[in-house]
Amino acid sequence: MVDRLYNFLVNRIPGIKEKYENKKKGLKGFRKINAWFYLVYLNLSYYVFRNKKIGESEKFPGYESKKLYSDASESSCSKLKSPELFAKELSKYDIISFDVFDTLIFRPFSSPTDLFFQIGNKLNYMDFKQIRIETERRAREIKYKEESHYEVNLEDIYSLISLETGISKEMAIEAELETECCLCFANQYMQRAVKELKRLHKKVIVTSDMYLNKNQIKTLLFKCGYDDFDNYYVSSDIKKSKSSGELFEYIQKQEGLNLSYAHVGDNYHSDFIQAKKHGFFAHHYPNVNEVGAAYRACDMSSITGGVYRGLVNVHLHNGLCEYTKEYEYGYIYGGIFVVGYCQMIHRYVAENKIDKILFLARDGDVLIKVYKMMYPDESDKCEYVYWSRLAAAKLGAKYFKYDYFRRFLYHKVNQGYTINQIMKSMELEDMTYDFCSSNKLSAQTKLTDKNVDILKGYLTENWESVLDCYADQMEAGRQYYKEKLSGAKKAVAVDIGWAGSGAIVLDYVVNNIWNLNCSIVGIIAGTNTCHNAEPDATETFLQSGKLVSYLYSQRENRDIWKFHNPGKLHNLYWEMLLGSPAGSFKGFYLDSSNKYVCCCKPPQENSDRISQIHEGIMNFAKQYIDLADKLSPLEQISGRDAYAPMILVQSDENRDYIKSICEIMDEMNVV
Repeated sequence: MVDRLYNFLVNRIPGIKEKYENKKKGLKGFRKINAWFYLVYLNLSYYVFRNKKIGESEKFPGYESKKLYSDASESSCSKLKSPELFAKELSKYDIISFDVFDTLIFRPFSSPTDLFFQIGNKLNYMDFKQIRIETERRAREIKYKEESHYEVNLEDIYSLISLETGISKEMAIEAELETECCLCFANQYMQRAVKELKRLHKKVIVTSDMYLNKNQIKTLLFKCGYDDFDNYYVSSDIKKSKSSGELFEYIQKQEGLNLSYAHVGDNYHSDFIQAKKHGFFAHHYPNVNEVGAAYRACDMSSITGGVYRGLVNVHLHNGLCEYTKEYEYGYIYGGIFVVGYCQMIHRYVAENKIDKILFLARDGDVLIKVYKMMYPDESDKCEYVYWSRLAAAKLGAKYFKYDYFRRFLYHKVNQGYTINQIMKSMELEDMTYDFCSSNKLSAQTKLTDKNVDILKGYLTENWESVLDCYADQMEAGRQYYKEKLSGAKKAVAVDIGWAGSGAIVLDYVVNNIWNLNCSIVGIIAGTNTCHNAEPDATETFLQSGKLVSYLYSQRENRDIWKFHNPGKLHNLYWEMLLGSPAGSFKGFYLDSSNKYVCCCKPPQENSDRISQIHEGIMNFAKQYIDLADKLSPLEQISGRDAYAPMILVQSDENRDYIKSICEIMDEMNVV
């Protein structure tokens, strides 16, 4: 009867089960009654008041929507006074106490229990994270029944795990301690504050509610770069906790009742309320993951998502720095994408024995920098090369005639362009007078659906003359790519996307016109989507493997293929991440000595803003690379995970944030 009732009230609806289990976590003794009342409320809301959202899972939502901070940069919300000034304010007290985790040191995860994924991998044990969480809870319950307190240590936890699994207690404890020491790192803000307090000859102690013992915490802090503290008070040793307030009383008795105390920590109840209640000057240091949670994407795979959110939250919310909005756009949304994209490129290059990696201008600018940072042994394979849709249209015109007219003519119909502007964009100015005079049109006549076929007909009739106009450019391009592809038989051309025509045309020109005998595969971030006018333009190449897409395609991550909408500027948000400060590439030309020269438009205005975006991307990449060397295994960032943070940017709820991004893009001449 009890099982049937539990199944009905808890297990029947996924959202109710999830919310109830989250509520009861950490509740002990009579406080469990709160979870029962909550369960009744959930069922009444769902069945009686028809609130169907109660039944929806929070772990696996649809496209999530969070309100991003748009008034200023996100880090501006958490910027604190300098660590040295903070230390000076604390120095008026006799003894200054610091919490350990999420105050003195950080784990590189958005949830502390994500550490157990790494331990489970070391132990080669399935579902270890859940086992570790449940066993700690049970160990605390047993401890309360036996000794009337909830304080446990690793011995208590792993004795129970060893009893119920095949895991060796000693091996598991060693694995957990090694993982903590390997992954934890110092909070630079607090490290500077502690250093200043010691310079002022203040007594600084550690106070922690933790299952690690004093020596284990001491070792961990030393590994993170801290010198010895004057004393260490740890709940697992003393059997008293901050959360109950008893540990603060114990400290006062040990250190002296007549002294003044200050305590700094991230837990509002334990480190602020209880510390203050027991006579400490309490300073609440906001938990970086709690602050950042309001803005972070959660619809990601467990391990990648936890690492991503942890890195971003620590970087933006530790209180040390206030970054620009442009920097944060690169760091938060571009960093994970660029790192994941480079991982995918690297994997493809290795599997297919590629000789050259061509990073196409201008999107390849930051990509090649990160790639070389991640894979320095492949630097000799990497080339930043000039190529663009404009160059591809001109040099591929002989074979890709249909695309030539579509790009230069039909995509510009009824948009206010004059005949003179159209011909100039095609670099056919010398043919303008003849066309206009033979068709009784002015050079200032607008290109419309009424006259576009007339212009196309004229160019078709004079097609050899059109191609002659590009002859010198064709020779200059041949010289350039002969140099870049020297010795290579297989290459990839890396670009943002979207149709992938740049790589397709380059491959044709290289092999069928220039006869350089080097097969080129296009690697693109994303393809055309169902919202494009030509969604199937390059589908055959994706099917054959001549094009490879990272983020999505018709066959992979199809939900994103349906979500991504160029009409809502989605392409531009991604292009802004990679766009180079350099001007766009116009084409190859011959100088007076018949040597190639590469001609670009003038550099972008406000190039410093673009550089800030790239700086954010580079800094995320550096941090991720440093961490990846310690994580086991090194997880490949999937295209779906790389796209997830940008879904927030592109949601209707964040129009204010989008507006601010559009202003940046407009100043960068992207829009």
